[in-house]
Amino acid sequence: MKFETLTIHAGQEPDPNNGAVMTPIYQTSTYAQDGVGKARQGYEYSRTKNPTRLALENCLAALEGGLYGLAFSSGMAATDTVLRLVSSGDHVLAGNDVYGGTFRLFDKVLTRYGMKFDFVDTTDPENVADSLTPQTRLVWLETPTNPLLSVTDIRAVAEIVHAHPNHPLLVVDNTFATPYLQRPLELGADIVIHSMTKYLGGHSDTVGGAAIVRDKAVYEKLAFLQNAVGAVPGPMDCFLVLRGIKTLPVRMDRHTENAASLADYLAGHSKISRVMYPFHSSHPQVHIAKRQMKAGGGMISFIMKEGRDAAVKAAEATKIFTLAESLGGVESLIEVPAAMTHLSTAGSQIAVDPGLVRLSVGIEHKDDLLADIEQALDKA
Repeated sequence: MKFETLTIHAGQEPDPNNGAVMTPIYQTSTYAQDGVGKARQGYEYSRTKNPTRLALENCLAALEGGLYGLAFSSGMAATDTVLRLVSSGDHVLAGNDVYGGTFRLFDKVLTRYGMKFDFVDTTDPENVADSLTPQTRLVWLETPTNPLLSVTDIRAVAEIVHAHPNHPLLVVDNTFATPYLQRPLELGADIVIHSMTKYLGGHSDTVGGAAIVRDKAVYEKLAFLQNAVGAVPGPMDCFLVLRGIKTLPVRMDRHTENAASLADYLAGHSKISRVMYPFHSSHPQVHIAKRQMKAGGGMISFIMKEGRDAAVKAAEATKIFTLAESLGGVESLIEVPAAMTHLSTAGSQIAVDPGLVRLSVGIEHKDDLLADIEQALDKA
């Protein structure tokens, strides 16, 4: 089936009990067993398995071209669970422009357990090759990155990583692109991560995370951890993400159309020194983006020439763009990462430019969005 059809039907057959077309919300914690230790269809406790969550997990696997999907209570819960594949003394190589919460988990939490992290510019695959060590067990990519929208050649990095004697796992956070615009598993990634809170849910009304894989052995390890650690989403959250996924293609088309128009406008603005959008001609990795992505997506970042104060003024002056963290909803959002989503990187090697503004471009009419940004920049 084509992607648009998969979003509506993958993992979601009419309920066998009554024919319900929408996957029911199985709001139950436990299940009757046919005998001692004899669970019906593997359902015994909802931390381990829940029908609504299973439908979502199967849908996610289909959308990413994987064989197995796992859902979590947040994107960070998914990230934390994947990092539990790494042991004390092991080395993790990550990009030098990752989400602030990811950096905080790596640098402030997991280092306390003896894990070692390095952050490098992965847009040059040779940096990855030069930074792998005999202890490297996992390579973590975001592409496009948050918040600089840098793009890494997934296939090139996958070839380097998989040629290493240790065979590290290559993990790609695909939150910004979504499986509609980019499919990392098909480019050589071992694990794909999502914050389902963002574009997959799409309506800013639920929090969730996901991991998708093809390898059965990796899946079994993650499934064990998912159950053992227990950071799973409730059935209502799973239902909301399933509902959101059904409109993912049409939403992403509109997000992309609006963002491309805004990027063109911002690139010519006198108060802006740099615009970051993967499909804009000025982007340093535009050729890679166009090779591995279907379109540029709905995220834009730009840097104000006058720095932090101008960025704050612009962010606080919008009327349609809401000043808020997160991204990927139908409504447009604006933020200053250095003071908000990426505050945890302050003073570190991956600290964000204080004059950088990040836009999550929604699906409103693009003329209204352009007018709002124009009047906000006039006040900055």
